[in-house]
Formats: sequence, C-alpha cells, structure tokens
Amino acid sequence: MSASQKIKVAVLGASGYTGADLVRLAACHPQIEIVALAAKTHAGQAMAEVFPHLGLVGAPDLVDAGEVDWSACDAVVCGLPHRAAHEIIAGLPDRLKVIDMSADFRLRDPEVYATWYGEAHGAPYLLETAVYGLTEHYREAIRSARLVACPGCYPTAALLALLPLVKAGVIDASDIIIDAKSGVSGAGRALKQNVLFTEAGEGLSPYAVAAHRHAPEIEQELSKAAGKELVVNFTPHLVPMSRGELLTCYVRLANGASVGALREALAADYRDAAFVHLTPQGMVPATQHVRGSNYCLIGVFEDRVPGRAIVISTLDNLVKGSAGQALQNFNLMFDLPETTGLEQKPLFP
Repeated sequence: MSASQKIKVAVLGASGYTGADLVRLAACHPQIEIVALAAKTHAGQAMAEVFPHLGLVGAPDLVDAGEVDWSACDAVVCGLPHRAAHEIIAGLPDRLKVIDMSADFRLRDPEVYATWYGEAHGAPYLLETAVYGLTEHYREAIRSARLVACPGCYPTAALLALLPLVKAGVIDASDIIIDAKSGVSGAGRALKQNVLFTEAGEGLSPYAVAAHRHAPEIEQELSKAAGKELVVNFTPHLVPMSRGELLTCYVRLANGASVGALREALAADYRDAAFVHLTPQGMVPATQHVRGSNYCLIGVFEDRVPGRAIVISTLDNLVKGSAGQALQNFNLMFDLPETTGLEQKPLFP
C-alpha cells in the first residue's frame, strides 16, 4: 500500500471508552481516514459533544450503525458491548476487514461462549475463521485475517506474561494464580452503581470472584500452548483510578527450572517486540510506567516460598488492553509497520 493512500475506517461503538481511544489514536495515524462513527445512544451528535477532548480531530458526526455506508469503508473497528456485534459483523460485506474489540469472537467454542455470556452465539460460523488478536503471538495469522478478535484487557496482560513461560515449560501450568487489578474505565462508560465515584473512590474491591468472563479466555490460550486443558485461579479487583491495569501472577517453577529461566524465556519471546518489554532485574512494573501508551511491562521475581516465582505485568487497559492493540492488528492486516500511529510514550506523572 502506498504511503499516500488513505485507508477508510468506520468505528462502531465510538461513544464508549475504547471506541473513543481508538479515535484518539487513529487521529495520529498517517494512513487512516475515519469516514464513519457509529453510536446507538448518541446518534446525531458531534463527537465533540460526547468527548470534548476529541473536538479538534475532524471526526464525522455520530450516526446509527444502520446509516453507515459500508461501500465507502475499507475496514471496521468494532467497540460495541458483548452480544451486540454478532448481527452487525455477520452482515458486513466480505471484502471489509474487521477488528472487533468486544468479547463476541474471542472464544473459539460456541458452547463455552453460551455458558459464560448467557445466550447462544449469534454467528457461530464466524468463530471458525476469527483470529485471536494477541499481536505478539499470532502475527502471521493476523496478517491474513479478515476478522480479528482483540483479546480482553486482563487476558492481554496475563497471556503476554504467561504464554512464553508455558510454551517453554519453565512453570507448572496447572498451578497459576492471577491477582488482577484494573481502573474503572475497564467497566465501560455505562452507568453502574459500583463505579460511581462515591462507591469506587478511596477503596479497593474484588468483583466477579471465581466467575469473571475473562477467565475462560485466558484458559483457552494457555491450554492451547500447554497442549492440555488448564484452569487458572483468576480474581479481578477494581481500583479507584481511571485507567491502568496490573496483574501479579504466582507460579510454581517446573522441575529443574530457575527464576532466571523465566526471564530468559520472556526475553527470547519479546526480543524483537516493539511494545512488550521485560523490566531490568529488580525493577517493579507499575501502571504509571505505561499510562496512555501501547506498552506492556513484565517483571519477574523470586518468591520467598521455595520453588515459586512472581510475575508482574502492567499495561493501559484502554490502549494495549484494547484500542492500541486493535490498531496494532490493523497495521498488520494492511501490511503497515506495526508501530504506525502508536509511537507515543507513556504519560507521566
């Protein structure tokens, strides 16, 4: 694709946090032209009315998805809530490349989807061709995909930290504990009591204990890497900050493996990765080290419990955990440099 050729993109669910962050990032992408923004509840409004900070990006007004002229689009990025994307994506022209940031096409087994999301999948035949969009681990499949299902924010942070260790056989994959914490933007923009300022502020609370929908997604990918069915202990927590995510993973070393072997496995997997980095030995990753960026930082520490290690992973849930990873996958699908539009550094303080 020539450097001067613009790729025409429609964003569905543009009034949500992930959709808005996609627009923010795309505004700095030299080869993207946003030709349509769809949002059911805000149709008819200017983007500046919904998100004043995007008032100067020259975005089109919001419309209902049914009003989008698909013939004017080359690609669609979908930021709709789960269960809302099935019908729309199934009805899109086959020539369009689709990057879905919802949960609708992440799980490969429609029965698993029905179990965790409470209803039958609306387009199960698309699950057969959808590519799981964990960029650093599925690059080649993403390049040739028509539909890419971007991972959830928790699975992105967990899998980037754990997949290399499972693949290398340096941990006991049957004994993984994930303590996860996320800012309130991970709950979306819809009004919910638990994310009201007076409910979430000045406190820390676990939620969806032993029942979070990202658990089967993590297990799906780790099981694939291990060659056997795995179950992980995963507990998320709500932190009173707008964005950011940090996972502390407790793992048992495989027989004969050292903590150094874990570092070596991660370093080998991400040696050429632009956005995933192993922190220097002893440096503890923190959410403020990645805020607003597409980076994921991973640290490895020896546990005081013999035979165990602690792996810490952090990212911005709205960027590397969603819109940034979507744009990274977009770049691969259109044969562009993977870092295009994503070069911004973390915002600190």
